[in-house]
Amino acid sequence: MSHGTYCTPVPHNEPVKNYAPGSPERAAIKACLQRMAAETVEVPLVIGGEEVRTGRLAEMVMPHDRQHVLGTYHRATSEHVHAAIQAAARAKVGWLETPWEERAAIFLRAAELLATRWRDTLNAATMLNQSKTVHQAEIDAACELIDFFRFNVHYMEQLYAEQPESAPGMWNRLEHRPLDGFVFAVTPFNFTSIAGNLPSAPALLGNTVVWKPASTSVLSNYYVMKLFEEAGLPAGVINFVPGSGADVGDPALTHPSLAGIHFTGSTATFQRMWRQIGAGIADYGQYPRIVGETGGKDFVVAHPSADTEALVVGLVRGAFEYQGQKCSAASRAYLPRSRWPELKDRLAALLAELAMGDIRDFRNFLGAVIDQASFDQLAGSIQAARASSDATVVLGGECDDTAGWFIRPTVIEAHRPDYVTLREELFGPVLTVFVYDDARYEEVLDLCDRTSAYALTGAVFAEDRAAVALALRKLRFAAGNFYVNDKPTGAVVGQQPFGGSRASGTNDKAGSLLNLLRWVSPRTIKETFVPPRDYRYPFLGEE
Repeated sequence: MSHGTYCTPVPHNEPVKNYAPGSPERAAIKACLQRMAAETVEVPLVIGGEEVRTGRLAEMVMPHDRQHVLGTYHRATSEHVHAAIQAAARAKVGWLETPWEERAAIFLRAAELLATRWRDTLNAATMLNQSKTVHQAEIDAACELIDFFRFNVHYMEQLYAEQPESAPGMWNRLEHRPLDGFVFAVTPFNFTSIAGNLPSAPALLGNTVVWKPASTSVLSNYYVMKLFEEAGLPAGVINFVPGSGADVGDPALTHPSLAGIHFTGSTATFQRMWRQIGAGIADYGQYPRIVGETGGKDFVVAHPSADTEALVVGLVRGAFEYQGQKCSAASRAYLPRSRWPELKDRLAALLAELAMGDIRDFRNFLGAVIDQASFDQLAGSIQAARASSDATVVLGGECDDTAGWFIRPTVIEAHRPDYVTLREELFGPVLTVFVYDDARYEEVLDLCDRTSAYALTGAVFAEDRAAVALALRKLRFAAGNFYVNDKPTGAVVGQQPFGGSRASGTNDKAGSLLNLLRWVSPRTIKETFVPPRDYRYPFLGEE
């Protein structure tokens, strides 16, 4: 039993290592990459703390060297999902009673382990299996995940401190209980940090979790699971269950003990899950919490006063870092006609400098897209633009899946404001530009707002302050994360809570206290110290 009111360490954002030539971190990650690339790993399920091997194997490969098999992973069946739900229920009994400061200590320890001994392992696994450069891996698998652990503990302390007023003679308390059931965490391939945060944020609040990782990022996610174990997370609090959406998702979503979903992925998948829950709503023991961050058709609007170099660098980094496979990646840009020739030339010059290839060669700015299905979709969209009278492929567009799934950074100029690649998410290194008449800046803001169903991230570039103010007002609901004179990617935990609305999700802001609110079910407790002993109120007396 605890005897004290404890304060958690003040969180700080983990410094980003730069991996410069000659640096010790560069030598260390190079050695780790060489060692892990030579290994063949067999990844099991982890249910109730036990490794489970189903024999239903799938391969883990390098997207940039797709014949290189990093290992295999076991895929779950519905029986394994039910076993994981039962393990979560058993673990809930003890985890529910674990003092909050003990839960906090586990995730603070996970942060320190990741900042030190686990850093190279998580970064290297992310680089090899998800084709991230060392910088992209560092800001994701190391820094952002460390930040999630540290800041979520701080936000939990703030949340628990939120208490009601008490009138004389009584004590009012608010207990921030975990949800009544298990949380189903469904995580994406593109961010190891998100894969670690989606199961751990609910667990920190006392929930137990069934975690389905993306099939194309199992390797790094398995090492996150091992990190949790070393940090001291009790068996069954988080259960690691890779497998197909049907085999894992269907039994989890229809189980009466489902208390919540923590999801990042495609809009179509999220909407399908929501429909499935809605159809069976009377069968659950409680209304499930549904928290999701889905797609984006993220924009950059440039005013004629925009700084050329800032805009071009923002477009290149925002659209093409990690091959455009970020929910927040700039995928459409509205550029003034008077500036378009200059901007196109500068874009061409910078794109020509971007090396693409094996991410183990640190001179490469880009790796490969994640798998064959993604490659085929992107190549098809580029080919359709080439064949269309409504668009022109003005830069890039080369596609080659001989050795890996490589697509060069591509710029499409759309001649219609409703062209398909201005509306629909592609999730790859493709930026679509619409060139507008300078005098129609205000009109193009309205156009930007209504063109896409999504509302995740967006940016305006302008030196004219009135143009910035107009964009902030006109695009108020077009993006949950809005940037002024900066690329629309790179949200930092504790600085820019992340999430969007419309077709982009429930906007529950990962990396903030707002997200943690979704994983508690408050109970009000009123204690009266000297209760009344007479039912009569004064007004009942004689007149």
